[in-house]
Parts: sequence; structure tokens; C-alpha cells
Amino acid sequence: MINETTIVEFIWIIILTIYTVSITFLTKKTYGLMVNKGIKKKDAVYYNRKLVHIFAGGVIALIVPIVFSSSIYPLFCGLSITIITYLSHKRRKGKMLYWFQTEDNLNDVSFCFMWGITIFVLWEVMEAMGNHTGAPWIAIIPAVFVSFGDGVTGIARNALFKKRTKHPIGNVFMAAVCIPLGYFLAGFGGIAIGGAIAAIVASTMERYEFGPIDDNILITISSSIVLYLFIL
Repeated sequence: MINETTIVEFIWIIILTIYTVSITFLTKKTYGLMVNKGIKKKDAVYYNRKLVHIFAGGVIALIVPIVFSSSIYPLFCGLSITIITYLSHKRRKGKMLYWFQTEDNLNDVSFCFMWGITIFVLWEVMEAMGNHTGAPWIAIIPAVFVSFGDGVTGIARNALFKKRTKHPIGNVFMAAVCIPLGYFLAGFGGIAIGGAIAAIVASTMERYEFGPIDDNILITISSSIVLYLFIL
């Protein structure tokens, strides 16, 4: 039988879905504004992708521990958006979500997938170890890093160098954002220092990509491993 809590959480899924769609289509407006101001289309797309990282992925990650009682809900959200963004890439040329997607990579797909998977896995690990209060807060940390941290990093680099680059100054910006976030959120699970160290590791790993293993994957997996070790 469906209880009241389940109904409320399904309502939140609907609210957050509407919010995500709204943010996505609002960036179509920012794309137009940037292009009209002389910003190259590829740069406008890159800025938009980072805005979606921050205002969709990041904001929703922070809401997850407040409104959801189970890891299955963020997993469902993450996988659903993964499928939608992947199918958008597979549509015929010219029909993509062109204002934040590019044909040459699927980074937005890996972002959505890793967002949902890492929240689910870390939440379940914390629950299994008996830390029910801290579980959702620890679980969102890699998603927060890849949303806020990577988002700020990309915007800073593009603003400074006018192109997509892996210059280390971006990692400095990412660390400045992620270290306090990691320390604060991990404190709910009693491993505040672990959260800060996970932030440093994630900020370092952001600079690297190995073929299909992009920075979204490296950020979330590396920080998850550090958090797991501190949980142990």
C-alpha cells in the first residue's frame, strides 16, 4: 500500500523534473543572449552546460537529502535524465538540444549517469554500515563536486582563455568551491576531514580524461573512493 511519504516523494520527483526542464530550456535563452553579444556558439554551449551542472545538478543534489527518504529516488531521477540526454544525442542532426549539447562528446550523458549512480551507491553503503542520519548527505558529495565544482571550473577557464582547456587554474577554482562543501556535508556523517580530502582529490582528477572516461566519471569515482575509505 502506498503511504503518505511515498506520495509526497513522488510529488517532489514531479516538481524537480519540472524544475530541471525549466532550467534546461532557460539556458536556450542564455544561449541566444550570448551569441547575440558575439560569443562563439561553441563557447555559449559550453557555458550553458556548466550552468545546467550548477543550477540543475547541483541545486537538486542539495535538495535530495531533505526531500527523499530512499536512494532509489535520486537513482531514478539520474537514470531518467541519462536516457533523455542520450536519446537527444541520437536524434538526427540538427535536432539535439543544441544550446548545451555537442555532437563530439557525450559528457552531459555521463554527468547524469554518474550523478545518480554515486548517490545511490554511497547512500546504500552508509545505510548498510548503520549511519542512517549521515547517509544521504555523504551520498550527494560526489554529485555536488561534479555539479558545482566542475561547473565553476569550466566557466572560469572559458572566461580566462576563451576556449575549452584543462589549465590548472581551473582546478584551483574547483578546490576553492569543493573543499568547504565537502567538509560541511561530510560533517553530517562524522567524516568532515574526509569530505575535504575527497574534494582535493576530485579537484585534481578533474584535469584528466582517458578516452571515454571523462572528468565526470573521474571526479565522482575518485571522491566516492576517498569517502568510502573514511567511512570504513
